[in-house]
Amino acid sequence: MSRYRPPRKAGTALITPEGEAKLRAELHELWHVKRPKITQSVSEAAAQGDRSENAEYTYGKKMLREIDSRVRFLTKRLEALKVVDQPPTDQTKVYFAAWVSLEDEQGTEMRCRIVGPDELDLKNNHISIDSPLARALLGKTLDAEVMVQTPTGIKRWYILDITY
Repeated sequence: MSRYRPPRKAGTALITPEGEAKLRAELHELWHVKRPKITQSVSEAAAQGDRSENAEYTYGKKMLREIDSRVRFLTKRLEALKVVDQPPTDQTKVYFAAWVSLEDEQGTEMRCRIVGPDELDLKNNHISIDSPLARALLGKTLDAEVMVQTPTGIKRWYILDITY
């Protein structure tokens, strides 16, 4: 059995200014705070002698690999992202970074924001622009009906409000 995994698609290269600030803060935290601490603990563990049976050394090296991997990813991703800091000229339609209020057929209301895949946060009602719901909403206007294929079948939503 092969361990090969095909590379994942990076997703849409759009991000809000808030999302970019979070990624930059994470990169700073990893590179300037966590990595130096772990590097120090690894060097202290290495000074104790036999590295093959030193759990602190082994664990520290593993943590460094994980941090370095994430730092590489964040650095490359931040270079590729385009920050969308201006609202669209036509604010009557749903575009990237829009807050959209929706109502389903049962009368349940939901408010969500369309953001980049790096900012996905369902607790704060941030949905990815690559999600089926967001793709169905893009370009639609107020009072439009949107149908989205879900695992349980087609779900119908109505757009109540669009704000930026």
